Amino acid sequence: MSYEPAERRDGRAPGVETIATAYLAAAGGDAALALRRAIADALADLGEAERRTRQQDRLISQGYVRAGRGGRFTL
Repeated sequence: MSYEPAERRDGRAPGVETIATAYLAAAGGDAALALRRAIADALADLGEAERRTRQQDRLISQGYVRAGRGGRFTL
């Protein structure tokens, strides 16, 4: 399994340590609560990503159906 560095060097997003510190601070120092909140947020994000993927798959499938066998798309 590959892990992100503690602090990202590309500057695009906060690193693991920054995120962990923020969750811990928001939970008032309660590590168990911070972990549960981080997991809940991760699961919510995963669910949203899966929903968007299913939506994209449906749109792509509808495009193939509309285009028909000849491959020409008309409205």
